[in-house]
Amino acid sequence: MNYSELEADVLRLVVGATDDDARAFGEETVTRLVRPALLRGAAEDELTDEARAALATACGNVLTISAAELRDKLATIYDGILVEDDLDTGVLTAVSALAHWKSYLEQNRRGELYQIAIRSIEDVDHEVSADLDDFLATPEMAAEHDRIRRLLEPPGSRPGPRPGPRHG
Repeated sequence: MNYSELEADVLRLVVGATDDDARAFGEETVTRLVRPALLRGAAEDELTDEARAALATACGNVLTISAAELRDKLATIYDGILVEDDLDTGVLTAVSALAHWKSYLEQNRRGELYQIAIRSIEDVDHEVSADLDDFLATPEMAAEHDRIRRLLEPPGSRPGPRPGPRHG
């Protein structure tokens, strides 16, 4: 599966998911994208102390913070970025995920969940450098695609146990 096909598949899954599955996917994926390990590479000179604190609070409370509180934290983060184009990849991933999650909380738009899914795929790609012509060739990328699919696939189309032979 090439990257364009992967994007199309993820979009199809996001659009076709039930509201509950979409929400559960968003919660699991945004939590994954704001994990503390992603923020360890941030240099001291990339963010002000206030921005660093706002980022830590937003990431640590991502599932309980309101959209309005998240908007305030993001404003503090954006105001406290000290570099032009060289923000640490982990910080950039977390801030992007937070921004899309905020928009999802405010507007309940599936497009924001699609963007979170793409950030998650990019996060795995950053770790393993997937082949653009066969994006699922690495076990890590295949596992991420399977995770997305498992969380978003409509219940009727999920593989399940096969019925045994009928006796009768």
